[in-house]
Amino acid sequence: MTIPAERWYRILFLVAAVYDLTLGIVFTFFYASAFALLDISDALPAYEGFLVLIGAFLFVIGVAYALIFRAPLYRNEDLIAVGWLYKLAYFLVALIFFALEGLPHVVFFWVFGIADFLFFLLMFSCWRMIRRAAA
Repeated sequence: MTIPAERWYRILFLVAAVYDLTLGIVFTFFYASAFALLDISDALPAYEGFLVLIGAFLFVIGVAYALIFRAPLYRNEDLIAVGWLYKLAYFLVALIFFALEGLPHVVFFWVFGIADFLFFLLMFSCWRMIRRAAA
């Protein structure tokens, strides 16, 4: 099956893989340094294991994006759906907390949230294209 723009979508998933693998490593191993860099060390949770868990989740989804990148897209329709759901979930959670309670730093919404929203739009577009091509 030939997917229109498959090359560009595969590059999208490579970029998403690098992005989430990098954030995963940072929030698994260097979360204290990241919070210090943002000058929000006082916002570290009492139990820092939550940040390590978030970092591990980011790393795992980065691996999923790498798997999508390396194979024909039509073989990864389900993983792509999980990917866009993950990006949408982060964006919505960041938006709600940004609007209602605030976040420890605006970077969590204006950089990570907006980036994930853009990833969501592109991944969702890819997923719909695959579904239309399979129909």
